[in-house]
Amino acid sequence: MKKLSAGIVAVLITGLLVMASAAGARAVADTGVTIKGPDGDFHGKVLSEKSRCVGDRKVIVYKQKGKSQDPSVDRKIGSDISEKDGDHGVWDIGNSGFKKGKFYAKAKRSTGCAAGYSKTLKL
Repeated sequence: MKKLSAGIVAVLITGLLVMASAAGARAVADTGVTIKGPDGDFHGKVLSEKSRCVGDRKVIVYKQKGKSQDPSVDRKIGSDISEKDGDHGVWDIGNSGFKKGKFYAKAKRSTGCAAGYSKTLKL
């Protein structure tokens, strides 16, 4: 039986680590978020195929400034922690006072759960 050189062993180990890392990245569950906002009372749902990803998620509501969602520049107007309700999570920031504009919600990434964004709500 042939001995493998240290360089070949290192390459093989690196390859295995890359494959394991890629497999772990795929294990993150998708997250969906909905938003409604009659009279500035923003609320919605957190959705995921993994039940552990719907409750205890921080949801932030933003007022969109430009043509597309960008949490780094958009104004944060409120947040809540979702509560599990059956197969989804529910969140509600209460009355924000904002009644006109474009708004969206973001569920922050958590362990094993991807971040999720709602569609933009135009009021």
